[in-house]
Amino acid sequence: MKKFIAIYNAPAEVLAQMENATPEQKAAGMEPWMAWKAQHDANIVDFGAPLTPGQNVNQEGNWNGSGTQVSGYSIVQGESLESVKGMFTNHPHISWAAGCSIDIHECVSM
Repeated sequence: MKKFIAIYNAPAEVLAQMENATPEQKAAGMEPWMAWKAQHDANIVDFGAPLTPGQNVNQEGNWNGSGTQVSGYSIVQGESLESVKGMFTNHPHISWAAGCSIDIHECVSM
């Protein structure tokens, strides 16, 4: 089986809303994620985690706030990219808010 990393993207304003959510709202927001996990558990290598805004370093060694909208990740497995796409068609992240998306990348062996 091949491994794939799913990168969850969300606009900064959407992420800011989660910072102000109550514990009850956060728990309710995780319910669809846990249902997704249960449905695809055989293909989930690492359920992943939310990510905070990152930092970016350039060739000169200067660090700046990252301009990407990465908000989390998961690692899944499947026979091919086509075989894992179906796992993400109705993923809760893409229905969370306007502007949310998911990138899938194959992890290449070295």
